[in-house]
Parts: sequence; structure tokens; C-alpha cells
Amino acid sequence: MSRIQTLQIIGSKKLGGAESFFVRLHQAFNQTNDLGSTAIVPHKSELLSSLSAPVATSAMRSVFDPLSRFSLGALIRREQPDIVQTWMGRATRLVHLRPGKGPVHVARLGGFYNPAHYRHVHALVGNTRGICDYLIKHGYPADRVHYISNFVPRPEPVEAEQLQQWKMRLNLKDDLVIFALGRLHTNKAFDTLLDAFSALPEEINGRRVQLLLAGDGPLADQLKDQASKSAASNRIHFLGWQSDPAPFFAMADLFVCPSRHEPLGNVILEGWAHGVPVVSTRSDGALELMTDGSDGVLTEVDACEELTSAMQQVLTASDDQKAAMVTAGHSTLERRFGQETIVSAYHALYEQLLAGAR
Repeated sequence: MSRIQTLQIIGSKKLGGAESFFVRLHQAFNQTNDLGSTAIVPHKSELLSSLSAPVATSAMRSVFDPLSRFSLGALIRREQPDIVQTWMGRATRLVHLRPGKGPVHVARLGGFYNPAHYRHVHALVGNTRGICDYLIKHGYPADRVHYISNFVPRPEPVEAEQLQQWKMRLNLKDDLVIFALGRLHTNKAFDTLLDAFSALPEEINGRRVQLLLAGDGPLADQLKDQASKSAASNRIHFLGWQSDPAPFFAMADLFVCPSRHEPLGNVILEGWAHGVPVVSTRSDGALELMTDGSDGVLTEVDACEELTSAMQQVLTASDDQKAAMVTAGHSTLERRFGQETIVSAYHALYEQLLAGAR
């Protein structure tokens, strides 16, 4: 089969976890001989600065806007792709393509969304097995549901000068660093992390313990207020949104994902990719990704004392114990979530769908 051309369409104007993977997958496709991708995003989307060509914009004002639906339809007819892959609710509900005529419509889901909004789609991709099971349980035909997870890129080395600049800026010396990353939203449970961190000793093995928190969102002011009232306030650093978190992973002795609700957990994959030990709560995604005590440590959701204990357990572990955890995480990442594995899975799915449509 000749090179498969795809349109990848997302309705987001702000960067987040799903949007970051959208960018990665678009660029990974265009690095292969078998797949091509044109990214379609709303006008003035923040994603535009991260996407490489080919890229186009289209109005995606709301799922009820007929002009947005018309403009996307015109763009699809002009581009004539083999596959139209929509991401999340807005783009998916704006695109309606007849089965058996023209491109195949694939929707990629990274959450437990209302299946009624996706029944017009020709095939669905869930990025966890839990999402796929959920769709089938709610009546979506099993033969149209496909599991393909995410990947994270191999990180580039961080320059020593850049690391030193951040350490000076944050007043980090020979400190132990806990890093957390994500949208400052109730689902991410950073309030629990702040309480759990505050219960840690100020020093472990003679080294001060610091918390770096990267991200932005609706709870930013509330979380900063909570941190300011903490006994550990001078050791908690809010970094804001960081398009490149590599320096902070490079400084980290431990990465923590404290989420209440996390369908997958891209950040866990990122922690493994950067060679950092990982502690996570038992969210749906983490339970699917991690093996407790092997490639990470799992705690119950919102179990503050348990989270404190798990962080202290990793920070006081021997170098050999931490190295074994990092090695196991990297092995899990390469075996199940490597870029080549995920891109090949998409290519195989597209070939299957196109063969059935012809």
C-alpha cells in the first residue's frame, strides 16, 4: 500500500497532555515513509508554535456551530486524506463522514467520554484498555474499538549550563528534588501532594528536600495559597507551564503523579523516559502502566500519609534499589510504549481500516 495520508484534527487552543501527544504523533508520522500527517488546529491555537509543517487552521468554535462544521468539511474535501483522525470531543463531533465513501474517520479518546457523541465515527482508538472496555460496555461495537497507547520521545541531554541556571534561580544546592507536572486541576490532586510533602522531614540523609511543581490551571491561586500556609512553604516552587520539562526531570530524584483521576498518565511515561524513580496513586492509568514495587511505587488515591511514606521510601532507598526501579521503568517503556511500537500500531490499524473500506 502507498503512503497513508492522514489529517489529525484537534479543537484545543491550550497545551496539555493530550495536545502534547497530538504534536508528537503528528511529527512521528511525518518522520516515516509509510505515514503522512497534516495537523489541523483552531485559529490562534497555542499548538501552532510547537507543530512542524504541514499545518492548517480551521474554525472550531463549538460543536453546535454549522460554519465550523462546514469549514472542516471543505478542508477535508480539499486535502483528500485516506484517514481523518479527530481528537477529543469538539473535533470529533464537528466531523461527519459517510462510511464507505471518502476517508475513514477515526476518533482517538484519552478519557471516559460519553459514547453517544462518538457513534457516527467509523473506528475508535482508546489509549488505555480501560477506555476500550468502557466503550464496549456502553454499547459501542467491539470490532470498531482499538487499543493503542501513547509514547513519549527519547529525551535530549540537558546542557549543564541550563541546569546550573535553574538551580541558581531556585536556590537548589545539594538538595533532594521531588518533581510533579500537570494541569493545576482537582483531578490531579496536587493539594494532596502539598500536604504529603509538608509531612516529609525537611532533610533526608543531610540533604534538604525540595518540591518543584510545573503546570498551570484553574487551581493555581488556591494551591499557591495552600503552599504559602505550609510549614514547607520555602521549599515548594511553582514553575508555571513549562513547554520543556527536561531540566526539571534532570534535577529530580523522584517524580510523583498524585492524580485522583488519570486515564493514562503520560507523565509516568515521561518519568521513565528521563530515568527518574516514579511514585503514583492507583489511578486507572497508573494501574494499567505500573507494577508496584518493580517499576514504581503505588499508593491509594488521596491517602496523604501513604504518599508521604512512599516518597520517603524512595528517597531513602539505596542507589542499587533506585537503579533497579529506573531500569524496570525504562524496560516497560521501551517494550510497551516506544515510539516505533505505537507508530507501527497506528499504521497497521489504518491499513486494516482502509482494506475494509475498499
